[in-house]
Amino acid sequence: MALSPALFTTWLVAASTALAVQSPAPPADAPALPPAPWFTDGTQASGLDFVHFNGMSGEIYLPENTGAGAAFFDYDNDGDLDAYLVQGHMLGPGKTLADSPVQPHHPLPLSDRLYRNDLKVAPDGTRTLHFTDVTEESGLAKIATGYGMGVATGDFDNDGWTDLYVANFGSNQLLKNNGDGTFTDVTAKAGADDSRWSIGALFFDYDRDGFLDLFVFNYVNFTWGRHRKCSTASGAPDYCSPLAYSPEPDRLFHNRGDGTFEDVSDQVGITAAKGNALSAIAVDLDGDGWQDLYVANDQVPNFLWMNEKGKKFREDALLNGCAVNGEGQPEASMGVDAADIDGDGDEDLFMAHLTGETNTMFLNDGTGMFLDQTTDTGLGPGSLPYTTFGAGFIDVDNDSLLDIMLVNGGVTAVEDLVRAKDPYPYHQSNQLFRNEGGDRFRDVTDLGGPVFALSEVSRGLAFGDVDNDGDMDALVSNNRGPARLMINRIGTLNHWVGLRLVDGKPPHDVLGARVAVERSGAPTLWRRAHTDGSYASARDPRVLFGLGKRAAIDRVRVVWPDGSTEVWTDVQPDRYTTLRRGTGTAQPAGKPS
Repeated sequence: MALSPALFTTWLVAASTALAVQSPAPPADAPALPPAPWFTDGTQASGLDFVHFNGMSGEIYLPENTGAGAAFFDYDNDGDLDAYLVQGHMLGPGKTLADSPVQPHHPLPLSDRLYRNDLKVAPDGTRTLHFTDVTEESGLAKIATGYGMGVATGDFDNDGWTDLYVANFGSNQLLKNNGDGTFTDVTAKAGADDSRWSIGALFFDYDRDGFLDLFVFNYVNFTWGRHRKCSTASGAPDYCSPLAYSPEPDRLFHNRGDGTFEDVSDQVGITAAKGNALSAIAVDLDGDGWQDLYVANDQVPNFLWMNEKGKKFREDALLNGCAVNGEGQPEASMGVDAADIDGDGDEDLFMAHLTGETNTMFLNDGTGMFLDQTTDTGLGPGSLPYTTFGAGFIDVDNDSLLDIMLVNGGVTAVEDLVRAKDPYPYHQSNQLFRNEGGDRFRDVTDLGGPVFALSEVSRGLAFGDVDNDGDMDALVSNNRGPARLMINRIGTLNHWVGLRLVDGKPPHDVLGARVAVERSGAPTLWRRAHTDGSYASARDPRVLFGLGKRAAIDRVRVVWPDGSTEVWTDVQPDRYTTLRRGTGTAQPAGKPS
C-alpha cells in the first residue's frame, strides 16, 4: 500500500492531465441519467452511530490504518439486513488511551458492534429505517474484543443462522449464531483460528460437499519488535510499505460437517506461495463447476488458485494473465470483485489500487484466461489520484448493467493535507462509475450526492438492500471515523427482481450458486450468490437484478455449486423471492450460454 517514489506528486499531476482526454464520453444513444442525488446519507437518521477507533499513538504502527471492515447480514432471520462493524483498540506495548490524540466514541472496553435493523414498512410502502445497537445483549461486547480488521459471514453449520468470522491483528474468531440473538466464540472448539495478521476471510464450498469451508488471507509478519520507521518524500514520519516486512501464507480450513474445521492448507497446496494478501474472492473463473480463489496481494503479484476438483489448488495467475497488470507490473491490490461485466456468461475481475496506479479490469475469455482492459473500459485515468480499498459491482440504477462503487483513503500522507496541518492527513472522497454499455464506464461521482463529497479515510464497503425496496445500498467503514450508510434513491425508478437461494431444512443461503434471468429479446443476465469481495467486508447474499423498463421475466435458471441446474418460470418482478433447491424443474447441467 505504501508509496516510495520521491517525486511522485509532480509525476501524478502530469500523468492525470495527459490521460484525462481518454475518459469515455457517454454514447450518443445513451438514455438520460436519473436526477441527482443518487444516494443520500442515512447514517444519522437511522441511528447508526458507529465510530472506528484505530489506536494510533504517534508511533505510526502499520496496522493502524489498514482496518476496518463491515458486514450486512440478517442475524435474526427477520428478513432485513443488520450491520456489523469491526473495531480497533490501542496499539503498542504499554500504550494507553492517554497516548491517543482522539478518544473512543463507544463504551470501554472496546468491542465490535452489532446493529439490529428495525425496518418498518407502512401499508402505503413508506419505509422507516432504524438501527438499534444490540452489542451488549448479543454477548459480542464480551467476546468480539480483538483488534479487528475484517469480517466474513456464512452459515458454517447449516443450522439456518448466519455466523461470523472476524479477522484480527492477532488471533481470529469464529462466532456462532445461537439463533436467539446471541453469539458464542467457538474458535478453539471448531479449530478455526489463525494467529497471524489476517486482513479478512471468506466462506465457500471448495469441495462441493454442502458445507462452507473457510479461507483466511493474511498480510505481513509485523510485530512490535519488527516495527520500522519510515517517512514521506518531505521527511515527515509515515507508514511503511508492506515490502518492509515478510509476507505470510494464507490458510484454507476444510469444514468436516460436524461443527469443526481441518487446516488443509499444506495438503491442497495453498501454502506453496506467500503474498501480502489484502482481499480475496471465491468464484468459478474457468467454467468447470468448481470455485477457484483469486487473492489480491499488496505490491507483489496476485494469486489465482485454480480448483482441481476439490483435491488441490494450482496457482496460475501469471499463466492466466491476472498476476500483474497489462504492463507487467504488480500493484497494491486492495479491494477486489468479480462479475459478468460484458454479458458473455463468465466472471470478469476488478481490483482497486494505490494512488498513481490505475484500478484494473481483467476481462475473462471464458476459460479463465484474462486480458487487462482497463484503458478500454475508461476506468484508468479517474483512479490515478486515489487509493481505493472497498470496491465492487452493483447495478445502482437497475438498468441491468453493473456499475462500480469505490471508497478511498490514503495509506501515505497526502502532502497538501500535511502542509495544512491536518491531524489525520490521509482522507479522500469516494467515487461512482456508471456502466454505459457492458464494458465502458463513466465517472458519475458528481451525481452521487453530497455523501460522495465527504473526505474520509474509507476502508470497508458492504453492499445490500438495507430497506428492502429493490435497489442496492452501501455501508462504508472509515478508519478513525464514523461509518456511513448510503441509501440508494434511484434504483426503484426501474424494475428489478431479488432472489434468495437456499437449501436444506432449516434453509441456509447457498453461497456460490449462479443464477440467470432470461427474457425474450434481451440479454441473459448472470449473477452469483456470494458474501465475499470488496475489502475486509461481507455483503448481502441475496442476488439483485436490475431489469430496466421491461418487467417481464421468462425464466430463472440456477446452477447450484454441485453443478445441478434448476429452472423456475413463475418468478415475479419487483419483489424478493426465495428459491429453494429441489423445488424447481431440473435441467441438464452445462456451461452458461
